[in-house]
Amino acid sequence: MDRQTHTPTHPVQARLSPAHGIAADLDAYLGDPMDDESGPFSYKAIVEAEERDELPPGAVEAVRAWGFPAYLVPRHLGGRLTSLEELFLVTRAVSRRSVTVAVMYGSGLLAVNPVWLWGDPRQQKTVAEGVLRGDLACFGVSEADHGSDVTACEARAEADGDGLVLTGVKWPVGNATRGRFVTAYAKTAPRDFSLLLVDKEELDPASWSALPPVRTVGLRGHDLSGVEFAGARLPAGCVIGRPGAGLVQTLKTLQITRTAIAALSLGTMDAVVRIGMDYARRRTLYGAEIYRIPVIRDLLLKSHLDLLIAECTALPVARALTVAPERLSLWSSIVKYFVPVQGEEVVAAIGTVLAARGYLREGVAHGAFQKLQRDHAIASVFEGTTHVNLANVAAQLPYLVVDAAGGATDREAGGDLLADLFTWTQAPPPWRPDGRALRLTNEGRDEIGARFEETAGAVVAEAAVHAAPGVASALADLVSVIDDLRADLRKGVLSAPEDSSSVAALGRARRYCEIHAMVSCMLTWLHNRRVFGGAFADGRWLVLCLHRLLQRVRPDTALPEEHVPPLEEAMARCRDERRWFSLTALADDLPSPLPER
Repeated sequence: MDRQTHTPTHPVQARLSPAHGIAADLDAYLGDPMDDESGPFSYKAIVEAEERDELPPGAVEAVRAWGFPAYLVPRHLGGRLTSLEELFLVTRAVSRRSVTVAVMYGSGLLAVNPVWLWGDPRQQKTVAEGVLRGDLACFGVSEADHGSDVTACEARAEADGDGLVLTGVKWPVGNATRGRFVTAYAKTAPRDFSLLLVDKEELDPASWSALPPVRTVGLRGHDLSGVEFAGARLPAGCVIGRPGAGLVQTLKTLQITRTAIAALSLGTMDAVVRIGMDYARRRTLYGAEIYRIPVIRDLLLKSHLDLLIAECTALPVARALTVAPERLSLWSSIVKYFVPVQGEEVVAAIGTVLAARGYLREGVAHGAFQKLQRDHAIASVFEGTTHVNLANVAAQLPYLVVDAAGGATDREAGGDLLADLFTWTQAPPPWRPDGRALRLTNEGRDEIGARFEETAGAVVAEAAVHAAPGVASALADLVSVIDDLRADLRKGVLSAPEDSSSVAALGRARRYCEIHAMVSCMLTWLHNRRVFGGAFADGRWLVLCLHRLLQRVRPDTALPEEHVPPLEEAMARCRDERRWFSLTALADDLPSPLPER
């Protein structure tokens, strides 16, 4: 039965944007993964299926019954998707149980987005109806010998009468065997590439074949395979958008999925922190629970902070698709680099907490940690590797570190844009897909970074009046350190403005991403303090998050223990009440958007 009701049941949830209530509904529907009897999304069922290289029986049917495929289709085409924030949060809910199922739909998202952005009405109608019925799609860009070098594509589509004939091999491709639709990237002229909508149901069966499944370390049960076209005849209307625009379309499409991939990492972080917390509270050594061992507590606290930092960094960029799509070129690469790397570090830290138990494919959470560790490893590879995304940031840095007065001065640079991005209680505008709104570069604009002085001043001033004792002075000191980091970065970039590929250039891009995360935390506090109240408003979590980020620059930076108690209490409450870990757990009478079970 298709679920039609996605309304928050807790009255306080109405104070958050509707996307949080939708995710809450899905999370409650899927059940507690730590409960062995909760169905196909229990860790027990997931791990048992993993051993057979399968998805849990009934898992795909369950998410379809809830209506997940409808969040891949924009509302004006008959679906329920109105913002990337919605898809981001429901993907996070699935990912904290099964990254594999989330990746299956993520591969589909990548494939259908070009149709929403540039497709004609007939293409959009065909794909929308198919996806809503449960059909899968795949993005046929990769080729075995070319990796991310899409300009070396060998697949070709040649004119033949009133149609095209497609020949070539796409591998590896998610959903290549199970998917009905293939968005295929092919050469259509000596120097031109196009995206083609291929409907397998309309092809001569002799003109295409699925390649064998690829054996992978993680994502077992996911359809990662390939497809070979051997003179497949396509209708004239198969080209998506303008012929020859395939390269630009691909680069723009990746901006959306790069952002969405951060939801896989947030879901994974939530899952492993939960497993680590549960183990640390249950396991006793030397007469006490191991959470009391200082290094274990430190690892868990830092992992929780990393998750909160990831929330602050990723959610505004998800909202940017409809608030400021022209900024996604830079911001999506920042998120795609930064959040999966944080996820990898959190997984490694929880592995240390679990010690030998983390190496076992049984025992703690039925061995789900091992699966999550293997599955999440793909997050830094999908949609451009870590280095590809850092290189994209590095290439834009010379235009971003100029004085703010020389760049963003129009209305969009004002506080209204930042409020629209960072206010969690405000719904972003509805998405009406238009590929023209996306840009290949930010053209030197980054309102999040360029308005640092104004943001920092507002944060310190607000903290002096409204935050807990000691927070304002701590933030003033932190702001000074961050400002020094910005100055050093600017000096380094301007000393070698043409360098965007060296190890040093990627290091500068990494520092820019870290500073972006720091400012994102500040803006999240600034734009939600009044509504959230409670331990969120007192600002101690912000001091801790900024200290945690500074540990990337200065590893000997210590977390100020006097600010830890409210965070630790919220962390324990989320674990005990089986809510997901979130900044909303720190709010006054505004619990995590997940209902109590």
